[in-house]
Amino acid sequence: MKEKIYLSSPHMGGTEQQYIVEAFKTNWIAPLGSNVSEFENSIESYLRKSSHVAALSSGTSAIHLSLILLGIGRGDEVICQSMTFSASANPIAYLGATPIFVDSEAETWNICPHHLEEAIKDRIEKGKKPKAIIAVHLYGMPYRVEEIEAISKKYDIPIVEDSAEALGSSYKGQKCGTFGDLSILSFNGNKIITTSGGGALVSRNLEYKSKAIFLATQARDDAPHYQHSHIGYNYRLSNICAGIGRGQMEVLDEHVSLRRKMNVFYSELFKNDSNITVFKEPSTEFFSNHWLSCISFKNSDKNFNPDGLREALMEENIESRPLWKPMHLQPIFKDAPYYGDKTSETLFNNGLCLPSGSNLDNQARERIKKTILAYTNS
Repeated sequence: MKEKIYLSSPHMGGTEQQYIVEAFKTNWIAPLGSNVSEFENSIESYLRKSSHVAALSSGTSAIHLSLILLGIGRGDEVICQSMTFSASANPIAYLGATPIFVDSEAETWNICPHHLEEAIKDRIEKGKKPKAIIAVHLYGMPYRVEEIEAISKKYDIPIVEDSAEALGSSYKGQKCGTFGDLSILSFNGNKIITTSGGGALVSRNLEYKSKAIFLATQARDDAPHYQHSHIGYNYRLSNICAGIGRGQMEVLDEHVSLRRKMNVFYSELFKNDSNITVFKEPSTEFFSNHWLSCISFKNSDKNFNPDGLREALMEENIESRPLWKPMHLQPIFKDAPYYGDKTSETLFNNGLCLPSGSNLDNQARERIKKTILAYTNS
């Protein structure tokens, strides 16, 4: 069997082991140590904008803590972009709150300002003003920052910026991960950089960072014995995983460049195909890391469709994946309110994520190209 080409696999830079060995030599194996603090410092330096970073065990835990810090509880409502991975929405349910799903708009594939305001107005009329907005930079593409921020300020509803897929992306020169009242990052194994598993909470408010770390380390009170006045969580990143992260931060910009080159590769591959569009920035104000390069079919039939291409790639041991299935279509959220015009459903039915890793070489690209052309020209 041919060697597998993955959708998005980890890509080491070379210095990660050095920091891991350092952790072993100093016996800092627990979720404390210089790797954790230095990893946080490197992210803060990268993001700028007076960012304060708490390194956590996952992006999901970062969303969970963000909602707790914003006072979300049982019976509250939280607006969430529908077209996203379930980790954006699940923490709402952890807290006994209700997700209110909002559709995407067609250019960025992210939360639609029109439907967002429609949802807020309707929930207020129903006597339940939403307590937060979870907006996602899907596949690394920034959402419409200024429009979403304007709505947030108009109705005084804070934004949790889900930048799990968008480290290295920016809007008008400002890094994604710095726009929300609270922002989150993910370093899962398939992300643009990885700590094996991990994430971070980002805020311009140092108090939020301190509270997040307190809650993430089982909310132990300042006492000589173990005393707890709050429910806590085991959400802190380990010193070993943070060592991987330190090495990965050193190659982040290179990984962004290589992912963007994969997007150019697909743009060239499909430039003469009027039926397939490569997902790209709507203007120069947007800068996507192109964590995943995606395509959408304008017209599909039983012989030519995204699933057919996915199966053709799979036969050659090349991994691809449908776009995220919108949350309002998921069985677990079938009863949740939804506001939109089915844009995300259309994208889901007509889109496909293609191999996008920063470690794909010319040989892999040639296999991908050959397989895609064999399908599209058949």
